Amino acid sequence: QVQLVESGGGLVQPGGSLRLSCAASGIIFSQYAMGWYRQAPGKQRELVAVISSGAGTNYADSVKGRFTISRDNAKNTVYLQMNSLKPEDTALYYCNANYRSFDFWGQGTQVTVSS
Repeated sequence: QVQLVESGGGLVQPGGSLRLSCAASGIIFSQYAMGWYRQAPGKQRELVAVISSGAGTNYADSVKGRFTISRDNAKNTVYLQMNSLKPEDTALYYCNANYRSFDFWGQGTQVTVSS
């Protein structure tokens, strides 16, 4: 059974930082591209960042220079370091694992940026 379990969300003031983690089980983690997506109320889910099996990365323009995605294949975990957070970063953040036709999602972790 595949599980993606996100953690690290919470309430933070503008300008603050959070580090999200996503622990995967039930997959050969190193084979999968791992991504972080987010969905704000009333909006569509959007890609935040993705890291390939070879550790290549890609970011949404809105988070470039502020967010960093990384992975630890030994721990089957992908991270999202979020710095200089803005109120518009408020959303439910989802972890995604993708390999060929296989596509899995976590349940999400809430990030709220507010003073």
